[in-house]
Amino acid sequence: MDIANLTASLPWLRPELLLTSYALIGVLIGAAYREKAAGVLATLGVLALAGAGVLALLAIPGKPQEVFGGALVIDSFGVFAKALIAFSAAATLWLGADTMLRAHDRRFEFSLIVVMSTLGMLIMASANDLITLYMGLELQSLGAYVLAAFARDDARSSEAGLKYFVLGALASGLLLYGASLIYGFTGSIQFGDIAADARHGDVGVVFGLVFLLCGIGFKLSAAPFHMWTPDVYEGAPTPVTALFAAAPKAAAVALMARVLFDPFAGLQAEWSQVIAAMAALSLVIGSVAALVQTNIKRLMAYSSIANIGYVLMALAAGPQAGAAAALVYLATYLPATIGVFAIILAMRRGGHLLDQLEDFAGLAVRRPWLGALLTVLVFSLTGIPPLAGFFGKYYAFQAALSAGLWPLVVLAAIATVVSAGYYLRILAIVWFQPPVGEIERPSGAVAITAGLSTFLVLGVLSIGLGPVARWAVEAARASFGS
Repeated sequence: MDIANLTASLPWLRPELLLTSYALIGVLIGAAYREKAAGVLATLGVLALAGAGVLALLAIPGKPQEVFGGALVIDSFGVFAKALIAFSAAATLWLGADTMLRAHDRRFEFSLIVVMSTLGMLIMASANDLITLYMGLELQSLGAYVLAAFARDDARSSEAGLKYFVLGALASGLLLYGASLIYGFTGSIQFGDIAADARHGDVGVVFGLVFLLCGIGFKLSAAPFHMWTPDVYEGAPTPVTALFAAAPKAAAVALMARVLFDPFAGLQAEWSQVIAAMAALSLVIGSVAALVQTNIKRLMAYSSIANIGYVLMALAAGPQAGAAAALVYLATYLPATIGVFAIILAMRRGGHLLDQLEDFAGLAVRRPWLGALLTVLVFSLTGIPPLAGFFGKYYAFQAALSAGLWPLVVLAAIATVVSAGYYLRILAIVWFQPPVGEIERPSGAVAITAGLSTFLVLGVLSIGLGPVARWAVEAARASFGS
């Protein structure tokens, strides 16, 4: 790639360049000032992530733009996904840094690792060849492995990081094997060239795609590749769990949509069965297993598995309807999830975070406003109208029905009823059980994040979801054609 092409590519990558600049400067500041720089770097990291989200929204192209010699593609779908990723990462970094600093854990590396991991997520959303796909995925994953084990003196955190690393390495091996099969049978790593050869339906390409989807499915926490999720969610520091539950999910969904609808759109008859099976397993395993959990982080882990089932159900419907429904679902799911984790981070007693369901007993008596916010957020996750979560599920169901996937829709409807069991159990504990002790006054970051998340699911995203849905439809149409 010559200098002219490089220069023309850079303006489209302002979000990535902003995060890279922050990381390079942050390393120098951290090396010079160590723990004294933790607060400043956290603040700058939140601003950098929020700024990356804004820059992504300002770079919506009229038609898809290939940059860096076709390694990346900038299109409306990717811009939508990048905005969700960046704003979610900013919110969870704000929560995480606030919690870490309050616990006197002033390691400056936390903010840098979160930002670099987010950079990998942005690359995933724009990947246009197999090498870029792998680079983005591993940049995101390597940071996640470190973050899971960030509490070095906690045996559970170290165990979570080790489990995540070992299973993640296995998933990366599956993904690389699939990529090598695809390259071997098509002779190209570029998505556009792969699409031309994949239409022939060579069995090697189909096998390669299956292995590729297995690797991405691991990052999604989709069943049957979900085995790491409950243990890592429980063992990782709670601020890190909040991050895992939000931005990486949006990045993995964007990457899977990119893979399915760009190079392998001609093999929809083959991959739709695989995606539908993953969706069904995720819905069943996530919903049923969550019923018996007593740890709120494990419950949210199984909840995330079930919610990924709805996203996969939408993707199984095909390019336009599926991509649009997946974006709408993420736009409604992420604020509610971040809000719930903000309230989980508010549960502190004696300087220690609480994560057992019984610790929420009588929260509505001890902190009525927290109980009210949690009620709205949980109702949204359940899919109760007119909250935003209802509309997210509505678009996913509608996309699946339009593709004739009615058995999967019936299963998803049953899973929704089952999910009400564990979501409402949380509220029963919050409202109807006697208090078991006082909790500390939540910090400003926690209160603002919980309040803003509730406002989004109650107001902006439920009443004003029309513009968001129209944008998602237009993004899917512009990015994945007719």
